Amino acid sequence: MDYTKKIIYQSNYWYNDGLKKAQIRDMSGAVLSLRRSLQYNRGNIAARNLLGLVYYGRGEVSEGLVEWIISKNLKPRDNIANYFINKVQNSASKLETINQAIKKYNQCLSYCAQNGEDLAVIQLKKVVTDHPSFLKAYQLLALLYLHTEQYAKARQVLKTARKLDTTNEMTLRYMHELMNVRGKRNRKAEKNKKGETVEYHLGNETIIQPKNSAIKELAGHFTVMNILVGAAIGAAIVWFLIAPAVNQSKTESHNKEILEYSEQINSLESQASALQKTLDNYRASGEDAEADAQTAAQTVESYENLMAASSQYDSGSYSEDVIADTLINVNREVLGESGQARYDELTGNIYPRACDIKYNAGNESLEVANYDNAITQLSAVVRMDESYDNGGALLNLGLAYMGNGDNDNAITYLKRLTELFPDTDKAAEAQANLDTISQQQAAEDGNTEE
Repeated sequence: MDYTKKIIYQSNYWYNDGLKKAQIRDMSGAVLSLRRSLQYNRGNIAARNLLGLVYYGRGEVSEGLVEWIISKNLKPRDNIANYFINKVQNSASKLETINQAIKKYNQCLSYCAQNGEDLAVIQLKKVVTDHPSFLKAYQLLALLYLHTEQYAKARQVLKTARKLDTTNEMTLRYMHELMNVRGKRNRKAEKNKKGETVEYHLGNETIIQPKNSAIKELAGHFTVMNILVGAAIGAAIVWFLIAPAVNQSKTESHNKEILEYSEQINSLESQASALQKTLDNYRASGEDAEADAQTAAQTVESYENLMAASSQYDSGSYSEDVIADTLINVNREVLGESGQARYDELTGNIYPRACDIKYNAGNESLEVANYDNAITQLSAVVRMDESYDNGGALLNLGLAYMGNGDNDNAITYLKRLTELFPDTDKAAEAQANLDTISQQQAAEDGNTEE
């Protein structure tokens, strides 16, 4: 099975699905599909660029920039992500406006936690004006309108939010709640209306007239008293309501001034660290993108080598040592479940015989002082089976490096032998050679000092 083609096919399938959803403003669905596309192939540049556009389209500018920066690191040239990044960076004033809008949104969350819904509503109106595509701000504003029973305003805000993302779960949940509340209010009004009328049947005709109440019948008898009571109530309203309203107006004006000063202070405090934070984010994104690129390249290379080794094995035209040279370059950890199963099957069938062939060839080269070929053959044996011949492969590989004048690698493999097989004849021989290398290095150091 061509695993690479299968992975690329799945990635492209989910990219096309995300593109269709983005075209009908189904942003939430598009995000899910595009993320799945990138799970199959992190190097799918089109999917990553489109994901950045979807984030940007619903007001999440920083998330969009992250995706474009990763895309740029994966493909520095001929990449439309460069255009998107430059366009955002060149609009410094717009970027600063968006940054301030996000800070105000976060401040609104604090107001809500402190029961300051009125301040939060005022602030959120400014946020959606400055940043018209900020979906989360519309949702929070609608929630506050629902909480304060301003249902008409909530409905208007939710309609705008749904235009930004037609299937967002949070927006749909708020709309459902609004419909439930309106239904209850309509049923209550209908019930009250029914209670205020009386129906009479006269022949085949039905006559509906308002229901007379005891209060209405008595109203005519107490007209003068009602006028006097009304005058008294008017005087009380002047004394108890108008005067406090003036004081409340002054208090609200003072609160607005405090809010404006607070915003200015927060803005000044954040400006000092904003550039440094942005730079840190770019650096972190660059490092993550580089790691993703290396992992993607390693995954593709491992699948290609696995498929090549599988084809060689199935053809029956290649010896085990030749197939092993291909299979040895496969990293099992980056393979999927089916890929790992195939890898284990091949290594189980090929490695034992390949080790025998390469071990014998390496020993023959070592005996005739062909150290380069001995290192090549024995290194492959150690990579396939480190404990082959109870440490014989490690011992002979260390001796080949000694003969080639590479004492650093010789020490590495000889020490590994003493760790894996202590108290054996091979370990004793390895230690004797380590002592020889140590004596040679000490003599060389003495000559250098003289």
